Amino acid sequence: MNVAGKPYRTVWMEGNTVRIINQLRLPHFFELMDLPDHQATAKAIRTMAIRGAGAIGGAGGYGMAQVVLEAPESSDFMKFILKGAETLRKTRPTAQNLFYAIDRVVKRVEKIGSVKQAKKAAVEEAVAIADEDASSCEMIGKIGADLIKDGMRIMTHCNAGWLAFVDWGTALAPVYFAKRQGKKVFVFADETRPRNQGSSLTAWELMNEGVDFAILADNASGIMMKRGEIDLVITGSDRIASSGDTANKIGTYEKAVLAHENGIPFYIAAPTSTIDPNCASGDDIPIEERSQDEVLYAYGLKENGEYGRVRIAPRGAKARNPAFDVTPGKYIHGIITQNGIFPPKRILESIKDSK
Repeated sequence: MNVAGKPYRTVWMEGNTVRIINQLRLPHFFELMDLPDHQATAKAIRTMAIRGAGAIGGAGGYGMAQVVLEAPESSDFMKFILKGAETLRKTRPTAQNLFYAIDRVVKRVEKIGSVKQAKKAAVEEAVAIADEDASSCEMIGKIGADLIKDGMRIMTHCNAGWLAFVDWGTALAPVYFAKRQGKKVFVFADETRPRNQGSSLTAWELMNEGVDFAILADNASGIMMKRGEIDLVITGSDRIASSGDTANKIGTYEKAVLAHENGIPFYIAAPTSTIDPNCASGDDIPIEERSQDEVLYAYGLKENGEYGRVRIAPRGAKARNPAFDVTPGKYIHGIITQNGIFPPKRILESIKDSK
């Protein structure tokens, strides 16, 4: 991750403390946040101080390492660990990477009889999960860059870049690689209401990387496609069913349908850890519904320089706020993984290639 020319990861661990880039303060303020225990890490995931499929997975793995480090060296050792795992699981229900990371650390610890060795192994496993996430996303960037021709105009939705994973990201990784290969690339970043991840996080990333872009109102994508101003759409995913249906930030389904209608290739980019082989189709993916306040209020930098929230809806108004939607595989040209690009119906083959 390039921040004013300095490399960062989204999440890492120093001693017993998990450190993250506080996404709640971006794009106006760049701050690191220290999470001293697993409860603090769980809160950071729940409140979206850290967000994005891989970043949540990395934080979940490190959070589980904290649970093991905090566990008493007594007969209650595994009981404490399983309770801590449940605390972390309840933070966000849709992102598969979170459950993948938690389960990996728990399974690693369960196989070890020594408490001292279990604590060491938990940290090692969490670090391995984070390193694998970063390397997988780097490979996604290399593979996906082949889809990008010089001069292409690419649309993305939500944030699936550095901040959404431990490093590199998914949907933006091919863009970063293409740019570093010397290709001229332009990105349309959907604003992504109601949390505005596109206009805040994606735009901030693209500025740091020096990629040309424009923020696009969510409802403007259709006319831009019809005018022929968009050549390719790449988004990330929070969970991929075995059928190839994918869950991603609310509004992704609309972009996929519009891209299909206008003959524009639509790709999903995700590491194989996002695939849930136990989930048969998109109908089985749990969809998180968040607070209505995210729709009724907006956060930003006021003209007086203060950061805060303003109400944008009438007092007394109510709202619905599904955080994700599901794109059927029939609208997806291919899913870019670290093992190659796979048709949605063959996505489980990408997991086999990982073994």
